[in-house]
Amino acid sequence: MREIYKTLKHTEKYMSIQYDYITEFLPEDIFFITSQELLDRYPNLTPKEREYQIVREKGAVFLMQIGDKLSSGEPHDGRAPDYDDWSLNGDIIVYYPVLDIAFELSSMGIRVDAESLKQQLGKSGCQERAELDFQKAVLQDELPLTIGGGIGQSRICMLFLRKAHIGEVQCSIWPKETLQVADTCGIQLL
Repeated sequence: MREIYKTLKHTEKYMSIQYDYITEFLPEDIFFITSQELLDRYPNLTPKEREYQIVREKGAVFLMQIGDKLSSGEPHDGRAPDYDDWSLNGDIIVYYPVLDIAFELSSMGIRVDAESLKQQLGKSGCQERAELDFQKAVLQDELPLTIGGGIGQSRICMLFLRKAHIGEVQCSIWPKETLQVADTCGIQLL
């Protein structure tokens, strides 16, 4: 994860050299925190408000252990019970001054094994999924354990090019209202 962040930081530096409108804002290092530690730090805020506060303070955060219930009785954010192990996952989130938001760039983690899958299906009330082919194979240790995650390609492009709308870096069909607002703001959508 540290290598991924270092690559993001180096790419930002390169972009700032190549394009005079881009200034660096990512910090040198990324800050690590669990979702429970984040709740403990900002107990009176919603999960999204907590993410915003921590990235405003630190600039870049790896938020870990997302999906399980916290001391508040609620999870920080929804996560599928049959994908990542909730104790071994995390998101890269940065402060994005273009939009003044906490901007998630990546979600990654260690995939469930038989034990974590069984626990998470039980906690989420989705035990019926244990009969599905993939989940059954995991529960019977028939599949290799994996690490996974994705970096949002369009989000990375938005970050490095300092764009305000995802439609500036990816083609799509946009509703008329979106096109009108973008035009009013001087944003050219693809």
